[in-house]
Amino acid sequence: MNLLPLPAFTDNYIWMLHDGHQAVVVDPGDSAPVVQALQQLGVQLKAILVTHHHADHVGGVDALRDATGAVVYGPARERIPEPVVRLAQGDTVDALGLRFEVIDVPGHTAGHIAYYCPAVDGAPLLFCGDTLFSGGCGRLFEGTPAQMLASLDQLAALPGDTRVCCTHEYTLSNLKFARAVEPGNTALLHYSTQCESLRARNEPTLPSRMALEREINPFLRVRQPDVAHAAQVFDAQVHQEDAVAVLAALRQWKNEFR
Repeated sequence: MNLLPLPAFTDNYIWMLHDGHQAVVVDPGDSAPVVQALQQLGVQLKAILVTHHHADHVGGVDALRDATGAVVYGPARERIPEPVVRLAQGDTVDALGLRFEVIDVPGHTAGHIAYYCPAVDGAPLLFCGDTLFSGGCGRLFEGTPAQMLASLDQLAALPGDTRVCCTHEYTLSNLKFARAVEPGNTALLHYSTQCESLRARNEPTLPSRMALEREINPFLRVRQPDVAHAAQVFDAQVHQEDAVAVLAALRQWKNEFR
């Protein structure tokens, strides 16, 4: 299997998984990069996986479906261009000989889902849309802090070698914020240096790994004393033992962070 992040817009990635003959794409906000990749690789698009309804994730769906006949899969409770196979927690998608498990991860949007395959060439693979980013998480446009915490807890519980395929190249800005939260986190400092080097060469920082995210991502570390204390410094009303309040404060802090 070949896993490719196709750049789109200013900082999106459309993930493509292909076996040299057939392909799956995830969150194609723009059809053009996908069409170009299909032609260059000589592969046929069989399935389109959609995590949520935002335009930069679904804008290319109609054109790709019409051009290729690919089956579109998407969240049960969001407006996705029809026809679409509607999915929720516990459902599965079979594509390229792989089985993807659907996980409900509301927070960024009300009906956001993620796709998880336990074994792709020997390691798990997660397509998490805008719920989890490397070093960060999505803004709470429709969901609540409690929903986002529950969603992130579900994802953080996946195996440590899970490849985390987010859909935006936000890593450097996320890590800048993460260092403000945990300036003494040595794993975070080391990872920041690695990512800065990658971006200097115009290479993607993704996919990340879940074990790494558990070490460096403040939104997965809301129960760590240093993270909870930093949230309380930002918002004195936060009780450090209240993980939902800590996450809410971190998200608000990140929204304002420059």
